[in-house]
Amino acid sequence: MATCYMSTDLPDASPNEAKERIRSAAKNSGIPLSRRKITANLIPASLPKRGSGFDFAVTMAVLRAANDVKPTGRTVFIAELGLDGRLRPVRGILPAVMASVQAGYPEIVVAQANLAEASLVPGANVCGYRTLARLALDFGADPQELALDFEPDDADDDQDCPPLPEQCPDMADVSGQGDARRALEVAAAGAHHLLLTGPPGAGKTMLAERLPGLLPDLGDHESMEVTAIRSLCALPASSVQLLRRPPFENPHHSATAAAIIGGGSGLPRPGAASRAHRGVLFLDEASHLGHTTQTVNA
Repeated sequence: MATCYMSTDLPDASPNEAKERIRSAAKNSGIPLSRRKITANLIPASLPKRGSGFDFAVTMAVLRAANDVKPTGRTVFIAELGLDGRLRPVRGILPAVMASVQAGYPEIVVAQANLAEASLVPGANVCGYRTLARLALDFGADPQELALDFEPDDADDDQDCPPLPEQCPDMADVSGQGDARRALEVAAAGAHHLLLTGPPGAGKTMLAERLPGLLPDLGDHESMEVTAIRSLCALPASSVQLLRRPPFENPHHSATAAAIIGGGSGLPRPGAASRAHRGVLFLDEASHLGHTTQTVNA
């Protein structure tokens, strides 16, 4: 049985277990790996590697070394491999493609489910595939040996897509509240912080939810920043267009500091403050936030 050994260049569990996924995916695609020992060196060794997005690149490097495929040396491959040879989407594809283009590698291949999101990056020439076998065919593999009879259903690519966000509430729906409306307009015009106080039911939350509606649409650069952050925390294939409206985040007052500021073990996850970038972060019942959370936000 073919064996693929990953090097110990600071991989976490996902890259370290990629040898099993790569071996099975290549075999089920009709291009089994060599029976010789294979070592994949993930450089630079000092940089931690996390996530399953390395599967595709390592597979193509191994197949290229065996002369089974002939991709160019400047093509970037980003996807997770299924045991059946299917290319699976990964989180954070948008910032990954942005970094690739900035580094001078505009030719990128991703899973079909990530194609729409990856294509948002200006200057990127992105191709999407559903299976490793179909890609290998386009990159010079022998069609007689490939398992091309398996093609996933198109519906599989959209199984994780959340519903589109609802339209932002409009300030025109608010009757009265002249002083509060004026304060919101000043805050929106000058990007100021705002403190709303009053008894329960006075309309503080209702007004805060309508603050994003006073903000202008995001420009191209700002929209790319916001969409890239969403790509890191959203489900795969969830971003099919640039987010043009300023985001609005309203974390619960019982949320932890990590939930608001961000965190994560190994793979950072943006918190509410990061997701509200270029938009509005509304801390309802701020006095009830934990001491640590209040200190960090201050």
